[in-house]
Amino acid sequence: MENLGLGVQLMVIGMATVFIILALVIFLGKGLISISNKFPEKVAAPQARPQAAAPQVSAKTKAVIEAAVSQITGGKGHVTNITKL
Repeated sequence: MENLGLGVQLMVIGMATVFIILALVIFLGKGLISISNKFPEKVAAPQARPQAAAPQVSAKTKAVIEAAVSQITGGKGHVTNITKL
């Protein structure tokens, strides 16, 4: 029975240690987040790139895209704009 008591004691000490360490990690993480939120990083506005003329889509490609959208959506979807990503 002496070994059983020692095993339970080690288990309780180990579980308490893990609980304390995890609680410490959680509270330090929350503290770090709150500190970093108090001092937000100033982000410069993105500079607009000059828009090049969009390449024109051929009539055949446009018809294929429209047919695919119509078939997938059951005739409820319509193509309004085609741009290259």
